[in-house]
Amino acid sequence: MKEISARLGKEKISKLLISLSVPATMGMIVNALYNLVDTIFVGRGVGAIAIGALTVSFPIQMIIMAFAIMIGMGSASAISRSLGAKNVERADNITGNSFVSIVFFSSVIAILGLTFTEPLLRLVGATDTIMPYARDYITIIFYGSVFRSFAMSTNNLIRAEGNAKVAMISMIIGAGSNIVLDPIFIFIFKLGVKGAALATIIAQFFAFLYIMRYLYSGKSSLKVKFHHLKPRLDIIKEIITVGMASFFRHISGGIAGIIVNSSLSILGGDIALIVVGILHRVTMFIFMPLFGVVQGMQPIIGFNYGAKKYERVKETIKISILVTTLLATLGWFFIELFPSLIFNIFTSESEVVEKGIPVIRIVISMIPVIGIQIVGAALFQSLGKAVPTLILSLLRQVLLFIPLVIILPRVFGLGIMGIWISYPIADVLSVILTVFYLRSELKKINLWFHGSVVREGLADSI
Repeated sequence: MKEISARLGKEKISKLLISLSVPATMGMIVNALYNLVDTIFVGRGVGAIAIGALTVSFPIQMIIMAFAIMIGMGSASAISRSLGAKNVERADNITGNSFVSIVFFSSVIAILGLTFTEPLLRLVGATDTIMPYARDYITIIFYGSVFRSFAMSTNNLIRAEGNAKVAMISMIIGAGSNIVLDPIFIFIFKLGVKGAALATIIAQFFAFLYIMRYLYSGKSSLKVKFHHLKPRLDIIKEIITVGMASFFRHISGGIAGIIVNSSLSILGGDIALIVVGILHRVTMFIFMPLFGVVQGMQPIIGFNYGAKKYERVKETIKISILVTTLLATLGWFFIELFPSLIFNIFTSESEVVEKGIPVIRIVISMIPVIGIQIVGAALFQSLGKAVPTLILSLLRQVLLFIPLVIILPRVFGLGIMGIWISYPIADVLSVILTVFYLRSELKKINLWFHGSVVREGLADSI
């Protein structure tokens, strides 16, 4: 632990950022493979219309994930603090209560989802054509949601005890199994979208088994016994309270997806839903490296801010903005050069490719500057400033994008174009507002830096 702290305070910022960002980025990319792989195999094995089914199902999965992440992040924070205080029994109680909580929440969601499947799919934008495929897919996802939620939530607990390698291996097992099982179920067994859903759930079950094996192998710091599973309201309340910010951040993506899909099903029909499903999966892979960079950035900033090494804080911010902007620009450049190649990976249907190319160029047009917004939101979280963190975390997707999607299609006769231009407008406005917050914070850091230099100079003279 001392060695890591020494590195954070002394090692060259660029070297630190690389060493901390690359593992985080790899883990996030692996986690994102589930939806990408499903979409490619479904598009090629079933048809483009089945991509529409995955598109309308995705917001529902985001909501399921939001509960899993809430329990996972809230429990991880409480476990880290308990282990740091050498209160192992409390850490075990928190782990047991997290197990109970995730089983409870995911079971309730599954029961409600299976009871109201069709109304729910209508709410998220399923058309008559897409409905049968979406119903087949999401039904199986609901049945297996306990395993998927458990694997996702428990990953955070393993990271909380400091074993990032095991957490990453579990994600690799899940993604790798999914990649292997998808073509077997879709092409060999001819199960269509049901095969894609089965592959996802079975892959997550394998990840679940690996995690349980690790937890009960004696290698984990956490030892969950039967009495640790007894629900304790004080612990569950702490888990939910701490995890609520992560819940809101992730559920906002599901809400935005519902609004976009519902609007597209009315204004653009099946083709529009297929196109947006593809472009969301493509842009996801532009964003993953950016999120990886800020995950590497956060411990550097947090440590040096606490140590009052403000010049290192400023340098980390500048390098992080530079790197995220470069990565986002490279992703944007590749898509601008090869949009038809990207669409053809998912489907060979010419209408989807033809209509998708201009849309994806509009949607990603402002992506090169989005690194500033992502770094800004992460910065304030690292500094422990709750209000700016919440505002900047919700700014792009909730406070700007959702109102734009609702308003723009209804003004100036924009129609569906209003939805597409909402993406770059939200990007630009969120960056402008983030720059305002960043400038203000950097001014404070400059004042603190100069003040500390003056104080040190006075101390030396004395």
